[in-house]
Amino acid sequence: MPVIDLAVTPLRELNQALHDLTSGSNDTHFEVINPRGHHAVAVGVDQPVTVDVKGSVGYYCAGMNEQATITIHGSAGPGVAENMMSGTVVVKGDASQYAGATGRGGLLVIEGNASSRCGISMKGIDIVVHGNIGHMSAFMAQAGNLVVLGDAGEALGDSLYEARIFVRGAVKSLGADCIEKEMRPAHLEILAGLLDKAGVADVRPEEFKRYGSARKLYNFHIDNADAY
Repeated sequence: MPVIDLAVTPLRELNQALHDLTSGSNDTHFEVINPRGHHAVAVGVDQPVTVDVKGSVGYYCAGMNEQATITIHGSAGPGVAENMMSGTVVVKGDASQYAGATGRGGLLVIEGNASSRCGISMKGIDIVVHGNIGHMSAFMAQAGNLVVLGDAGEALGDSLYEARIFVRGAVKSLGADCIEKEMRPAHLEILAGLLDKAGVADVRPEEFKRYGSARKLYNFHIDNADAY
């Protein structure tokens, strides 16, 4: 297992080593030590490798992730897992603003709290936050699921499209065109699967409320639902 010490090795060399990986490579697990708040750690990884970052990071860690499993054993700055395509990113601490922004796929798990604009413009990513989220989260979220075990701040789901939002705690206020919706059996099944994937135990899907778009701000037609 390669161990990369960012107190010694330039960040560019770490990211280049991850970018140079090819299918069938013998290096399948990387450990990164002394990240010391570096920005853009492990960005653009596109192989099914495991990366353990032992400490806190700056902005855009694990951005554009595809296939990799990246765990941050600390907190993350703005834009963690931004534009994520697939794979799994886990933040053991808290995440700053716009976590998972524009994400198109994969799973982002934040075991602490997330700041404002969590999941902004998400396009298919699944995000599970064990704690609370800040204001304007899921702004213009188009597809995917945002699961919050704690509370949500102001203007949740403002200008929402077809993403699903599940909140267990209190919601300070809903944004434009975001409403509470019925929790149907299909939604309980989806939520149960996400909680299981995120390692959440002793929490029942029935404890959550579902929020979604009232479909008043854009041209929606039920015959085209699969396209949204």
